Amino acid sequence: MCELMTIGAAIAFSVLYFVNRKRGKLDRAAFTVMLMFWGAALMWSVDCIANSLDGGPLLDLTREDALLGLIVLGAGFLVYAVLVAIHRRGCARL
Repeated sequence: MCELMTIGAAIAFSVLYFVNRKRGKLDRAAFTVMLMFWGAALMWSVDCIANSLDGGPLLDLTREDALLGLIVLGAGFLVYAVLVAIHRRGCARL
């Protein structure tokens, strides 16, 4: 389940980044979080394939895995919020 959640978040942040880029706005916070979610999705894809090769199910659809996915999504959105806040305050270049 966390695999599907991270892929969805990676796609959403990719769309956000490229729409903003097309409008002429460079959104480095969205780019950073997009790469974080794509990295997590790639990591869990390898894990899912390895689990499948060992005879297990391809996707883990348990409640614990869904909770892990929600925690990862929450952490990613928190990082995005912090990066946007830092950028708006002008404390650092993102």
